[in-house]
Amino acid sequence: MNFDLSDEQTMLRDMLNRYLRERHDFESRQRHVSQDGELWTGLADLGILGAVLPEQAGGLGGGAIETMLIMEALGEALVTAPYLESVVIGGGLLARFPTDATTALLTRIGTGEARLAATLDGDGMRADRRDEGYHLHGTARTVIHAPGASHMLIAARDREGDRLNFLIEATTPGMVQHPYRLIDDRPAADLTIDCQLPAAALLASGDAACTAIAATEDAARAALCAEAVGVLRRMFNDTVAYARQRRQFGQPLARFQVLQHRMVDMYIALEQAISATYLATLNLHAAPADRARAVAAAKAMIGMSARFIGEQSVQLHGAMGMTEELAVGHYFKRATAIAHQMGSRDQHVRRYAAMPRIPA
Repeated sequence: MNFDLSDEQTMLRDMLNRYLRERHDFESRQRHVSQDGELWTGLADLGILGAVLPEQAGGLGGGAIETMLIMEALGEALVTAPYLESVVIGGGLLARFPTDATTALLTRIGTGEARLAATLDGDGMRADRRDEGYHLHGTARTVIHAPGASHMLIAARDREGDRLNFLIEATTPGMVQHPYRLIDDRPAADLTIDCQLPAAALLASGDAACTAIAATEDAARAALCAEAVGVLRRMFNDTVAYARQRRQFGQPLARFQVLQHRMVDMYIALEQAISATYLATLNLHAAPADRARAVAAAKAMIGMSARFIGEQSVQLHGAMGMTEELAVGHYFKRATAIAHQMGSRDQHVRRYAAMPRIPA
């Protein structure tokens, strides 16, 4: 495997990191945490929103590596904007079903005009055929970034249990949102839906829908792992810097051997998370079984590293570790949310264990 970035990928990473350092430091983030419009427009102007969208939709046609670099930078800056939901999940799923309508929407995603939210499990949603369309009804829990979305990707099941994917506008009559905020400041909502949809709202059905959702979900999990790497790296670096500055018994905390050992363990956990994320990212275009195995391993590893690094960071900062004024507590909350989003550590360990063994 080649772990070297191309010149274009290096430029993308450096440009985004520089922009976020200048425009989205922690103090700015706290002032505008519930209003990301200016940041979203800035990301669109930089070409970040279109970096991994198809070229026919005005994007740059980037792939999994570019997504990983962007998500890692967004994680390190603790960005709450809906890049995962709009670009990785929404853009990824729409790109699998190219039509004039989906291409037009992809273009609007790249310019920042459209934002997507998605609920893809389909277990609480039913779609019944009615005349020239569908009757979509049911509930969906914790749809992240549903508040503020212009469109929704909704998975449902028909009477026979087959999967159907719908693309609808967020203002569709009969869809009610019950909004709230999560522990990491992201907006979410529970949806109650009882609406009539035209046949054109159906994006995919049957095996095509299942295959597309499985691939998109694994791509999103790998992207979440990359975001977690950015979050964990920032927590580790902040903790090491604090230990070098904070003095106790006449010397910096970093001089105490027992604390040095704890920070070494944090570094090992970070490197394990990075390696697992790289492996998952590089396997996103492999055979479905290989892709699923690598992603499950990465998500499980991220869950373990997030808890360990987060706990150590807070403890080494002392009582101030969970105060609103200090960044480390906010990073820990985001790391905790990522660890449980799209499957927890335990769920992915079970998923990995249930997969066929790799032949010797």
